Amino acid sequence: MPLFGNRHRRTEETSVIELLTIEEVADRLRVSVLTVRWLRQEGRFVPAIRVGRRLAWDARDIDAWLNAQRETSEVA
Repeated sequence: MPLFGNRHRRTEETSVIELLTIEEVADRLRVSVLTVRWLRQEGRFVPAIRVGRRLAWDARDIDAWLNAQRETSEVA
């Protein structure tokens, strides 16, 4: 069963995991692929899931990371 793109993978709990490629992550965040790679290199991004030689990200992890990046209302 394919794991990338708009395809899904079923886990033992029968929940569906949406795995995203680096290009899809960049599109979702509206940044370049280079920015995603830089964030990974700096250790400031969600760990990837290695699938063979490819990297993928759980869409739920991306959403959680994005929510954690929100500024507080006390921004100067």
